[in-house]
Amino acid sequence: MSESLQARIERVLLGGRRKYTRHEVAEKAGVPLERATELWRSLGFASVGDDEVVFTDNDVEALRMVQELADLGLYDLSVQNSIARVLGQHVSRIAEMEIHVLRELVAAQPALLQDERGFARFIDRLIPDLERLHNFTWRRQLAAYAGRALAAPEEPLEEGSQAVGFADMVGYTSLTRRSSETELASVLERFETTVTQSIAEHRGRVVKMLGDEVLFVADTPQAGADIALTLVELAEKDPELPSLRAGLAYGRVLSRFGDIYGSTVNIASRLTSICHPGAVLIDSEMAAALEGDRAYVIRQRRPVSVRGFHRLKPSVLRRA
Repeated sequence: MSESLQARIERVLLGGRRKYTRHEVAEKAGVPLERATELWRSLGFASVGDDEVVFTDNDVEALRMVQELADLGLYDLSVQNSIARVLGQHVSRIAEMEIHVLRELVAAQPALLQDERGFARFIDRLIPDLERLHNFTWRRQLAAYAGRALAAPEEPLEEGSQAVGFADMVGYTSLTRRSSETELASVLERFETTVTQSIAEHRGRVVKMLGDEVLFVADTPQAGADIALTLVELAEKDPELPSLRAGLAYGRVLSRFGDIYGSTVNIASRLTSICHPGAVLIDSEMAAALEGDRAYVIRQRRPVSVRGFHRLKPSVLRRA
C-alpha cells in the first residue's frame, strides 16, 4: 500500500487531517492539558510529544463533549477515566478484528489495491456502514441492560445475586503445541461462536472471553445451570471442539464497568479448575437454589480445599 493511499484512508478513518499538537487540541477544546492527556492514556493510546501533530478536529469535538457531560454533572473525573478505559479496551478489540477481516479480503483479492482511488472509495463507503452497525449494537445492548436493571429498581445496580459460570476447553495447552495457527484459530472461532450463541439463547451474558475460557453470568440459577450444561453437551457432540468443563456458583456479585468481582466469581473459577472433562461442578449455594427442581440431578462430592477457600463443598450437576 502506497503512502498516499495510507494517508487517504487515514483521513477517512479520522475524519480529517492531523493538524493539532496536544497543547493545541486541549486549548481549542477548553480542557486542561493534564486532563486531556489523562483521558488519552485511559483510552489506551500512547503518549505523544509536545511537537507531534497527531490530532484532528474530531479530537477537539470529542474533548468538548466530554467536558460538557462533566459540566452537566453526569459523572466525575474518576468515572470518566473508568469509562475511557472500558471503551478503549473493548473498541480496540473490535477494531483489531475488523482490520484483520479487511487484511484477509485484500490478501484474497490483491487486485483491490491496484486501483488506489477505488479502494479508498470502498473504505469511505464501508466506514459509515460500520458506524451504523456499531451504534445499532450499542443501543440494543443498552436497552437489554436497562431492562434488566429497571426490572428490580430497588436493588443496587452494581450489586446483586447472580449465577456465575466459567467454562474452558480441556487440553488447550497441548492443543496449541500440536496445532498450526490456522487450526488453532478455527478451534477458537468455533468455541467463541458456540459459547456466545448458547449463552445468549439462555438469556445469560458473556462477561469476557479469556482465550480458551469464557466467563458468563445469568440472573437465575436455572438459567446458569442450563447454560453450563448446554455448553458441555454441545462440545461433546462437536468433533471440532475439545471437551469443556464448567464451574458454577451463585451469590452476591459486584458488577463494575462491564466486569464482575467477588467471592462468587472466585469460587466458580476454582470449581472449573477441579472439574472433570464434560462435567459441571456447582457450589453449595447453587445446589441449594436448584434443590427440588426436577430438571436437574445434583450429587454432592467430598469437600475440597482450593486456593482461597477451605473445605469447598462442590456438587456435580446433571440433567434429570
